Amino acid sequence: MFKSSFSKYLTAFVIIILVAFLMLSGIITSMIRTHVTADKEEKLQNSCNIIANSFEKDHVEAIDAYIKAHALSIQTLAQLVQADYDFNVLITDASGKVLLSTYQTTENGLPSHYGDLGNVAIENFDTESEDGEEFLTYRGELSNISKDRCLAYGMRITTDDEVRGYVFTLASTTKEDVLIGVARKTVINSSIWVMLAAVIAAYFITERIVHPLKNMTRAAKSFAKGDFSERITVNGRDEVSELALAFNNMAESLENLESMRNSFLANVSHDLRTPMTTISGFIDGIVSGAIPEDQHEYYLGVISAEVHRLSRLVSQLLDISRLESGDRKFNFTDFDVAEVSRLILLSFEQKIDEKKLDVEFNSEDDAMPVNADKDAIYQIIYNLCHNAIKFSSDGGRFVINISRISGKRIKVSIYDQGQVISAEDAKHIFDRFYKTDKSRGLDKSGVGLGLYICKTIVDAHEQEIHHEPHDDGCEFWFTLKEGEPTVKHKV
Repeated sequence: MFKSSFSKYLTAFVIIILVAFLMLSGIITSMIRTHVTADKEEKLQNSCNIIANSFEKDHVEAIDAYIKAHALSIQTLAQLVQADYDFNVLITDASGKVLLSTYQTTENGLPSHYGDLGNVAIENFDTESEDGEEFLTYRGELSNISKDRCLAYGMRITTDDEVRGYVFTLASTTKEDVLIGVARKTVINSSIWVMLAAVIAAYFITERIVHPLKNMTRAAKSFAKGDFSERITVNGRDEVSELALAFNNMAESLENLESMRNSFLANVSHDLRTPMTTISGFIDGIVSGAIPEDQHEYYLGVISAEVHRLSRLVSQLLDISRLESGDRKFNFTDFDVAEVSRLILLSFEQKIDEKKLDVEFNSEDDAMPVNADKDAIYQIIYNLCHNAIKFSSDGGRFVINISRISGKRIKVSIYDQGQVISAEDAKHIFDRFYKTDKSRGLDKSGVGLGLYICKTIVDAHEQEIHHEPHDDGCEFWFTLKEGEPTVKHKV
């Protein structure tokens, strides 16, 4: 496909260059012909006019007799014209019989005025008028006088409005034709070399573009088969290289996504199978009587905890589905985010006591109003606090800070002293299905969706969320748009 397209484009490119050079050749030769001809025509006209006027001043009635009587002066004038401008001069009678010609000369080198000097076919000439003067014009061969192509101008010699003869000045166009031929040949030769260079350049340039595209096509076919390991070699910094780089980034993202999908399926399968196996086993034990009646309450509590665990997992999956499809609508209202944070902190009291955490809660003001979806922000803070408590060290610090920052925004920060997130994990911390604890040591109940849900909600609020590493722990913070103060009514 690429070779076929390349051949088509190259053919079109060659045709365009060829047509362009043909047009250029025509323009150049036309300009040369116009310039040379215009200068020659002006001199022909002036010379013809001078000689014709010299006859008309003497009121010539018999042109042949006049030439014989004034042969020397006429010959001299004709010779001067020939010498100065490289023109030939013919003087004919009214019928076109040549009476004097610079094409033939006497022994003294003067134009001949006797003998059979030829005839000019007057009827072959066209009549043109310029600046009040009427000229006869002709371009071509005068076969019975000269075999060369020539440009001829003629004027009538008149007496009492009767034509007595004609004066013709003629210039050979051989040099002009040779010059134009040389120019045309030069342009054609140049065009061939330029075309050859252009085709070679086009080939290498096109090959540079086509080769990465071929690799991308091959890689895309590999992706379609589920193999995301293919990469494109990037050379240079042009648009094609940027496309190849973007393609590699896409491939890496797809590979990571596929890896996370496989990990997610494994995690979900495990998280669904484990509680269901537990629930099924304990229920079967209770029904069969294998579990003593006095222990039923304990095992029913275990079953209840596993059911809640399944419920949380399903809720997270539903949240992801609704967020990504756009079905989840956000209700923006003004509320006190400090109050919401205090309530969430109180809900974790038992877990905090179990780990003996040193808790700090800092709020710039007692009330920190924000404009956001209250339930969604509750979910973010709850997820971040849950992770912070789960990964904090026993007896470590657990800090919540709420403050105002520039741009009329509120910053909510949650810090825990404990497990440090590596730089490699930090790159993917907000990706869906990504878990930092691959061994499922600490993160037994998660499937890598909590932080992704948090980021998706924050993005929907057009705010930002970040992870900030510390030497002895980690900190997550996000921003919200500052709202109007909420009024608490006294009862």
